[in-house]
Amino acid sequence: MSDDLPPDGESLGAFLGEIMKMLSGASGSSPNSARDLARTIATGGESEPNIDPRDRITIEELVRVAELQVQSATQLAVARGSALRVDVVNRTQWVDSTIEHYRPLLGAIASSISTGLPTPDDLSENDPMNQMMAGLSQMLESMLLTMTTGSMVGELARIAFGGFHLPLPRPENAPLLILLPNVDRFSQDWSLDTDDLRLWVCLHEATHRAVLGVPHVNERLSDLLQRHASAFERDPEALSDRLGNFDLSAGPEAFAELNETLSDPEVIFCAVRSPAQAALEPEITALVAAITGYVDYVMDQTGGSIIGSYDMVTEALRRRRTQADAFDRLVERILGLELDQNQYDRGTAFVEGVIERAGTAGLNRLFDDPAHLPTPSEVDAPGLWLARIDLPSG
Repeated sequence: MSDDLPPDGESLGAFLGEIMKMLSGASGSSPNSARDLARTIATGGESEPNIDPRDRITIEELVRVAELQVQSATQLAVARGSALRVDVVNRTQWVDSTIEHYRPLLGAIASSISTGLPTPDDLSENDPMNQMMAGLSQMLESMLLTMTTGSMVGELARIAFGGFHLPLPRPENAPLLILLPNVDRFSQDWSLDTDDLRLWVCLHEATHRAVLGVPHVNERLSDLLQRHASAFERDPEALSDRLGNFDLSAGPEAFAELNETLSDPEVIFCAVRSPAQAALEPEITALVAAITGYVDYVMDQTGGSIIGSYDMVTEALRRRRTQADAFDRLVERILGLELDQNQYDRGTAFVEGVIERAGTAGLNRLFDDPAHLPTPSEVDAPGLWLARIDLPSG
């Protein structure tokens, strides 16, 4: 320990108390800290205007059109148990809904990566330093939860068009989300027809809602993602290496540096990925590939007849989704998703293979029964999938 550290127990206790206050303030220990961080990232700290009521009414009408189209094409209900609700939102409102919807998943991630700091073996249980290290561990867990949830959701809010920017299940009765300012900005930046893009997004969201709302699809994907989220390994040595030399005697500067270091998700997540996650990822990737391939097929079957510039809008949006930046890719890896062009092509090839052999009726069997969800090998060989689901049970 440095000579700058107070030597006596009373002074040390006071010193540790101040450290806890500093770290608590840096991590943001209140229940709303993750939401506040996400809002700040999403908006750049600027206030946002509310959605124009006329735009809200327009989007609600477009969603009704999309709902009918999707139900007709898929024979799946877009809403289950109650009428479909739509929330037309700005970034702040999208953050608030998504924080709540993703809470179980992101909470599991934060819990499984919380490693704390190693306590030296030569410190007794009654040593104030031991108490501080235990406190640091608790504060780090709070910080990780805040940083994980806040940074991920905040960055997603900057680019998402709706609730299914990522193919993650949302609560059954949650309203459909349309993040209208992002949609309209993209139409301006890419010189797309605004009404056509709005309808495209509504159709895309409704199709995802229908597919991910199938109970056994929702349950299977949610289970895989939750298991992946809970499987980050605790590796204090690796995390300590990534954090570098943390000098307690440096005072507030040390904690400011720690806070900045922990704001980089790459530092945390690259230190604690596990073999268990590697084993789960092929299953997650295969299921998501089949889902995205099906969604793209439904979009192509329905969108061309109701959206005048469908081909132009689709080209722009499918190019956009495969040109994600490094942070987007990191978020996907954290969640266990693989959403690059190869996986989208894989899903498309699966759907085309099924259609070629068994038509649309064969493809729709994906959602008839939990046993009909394809395995990783079947996504790459649709004929095998069709052969298996036609085999008599037992």
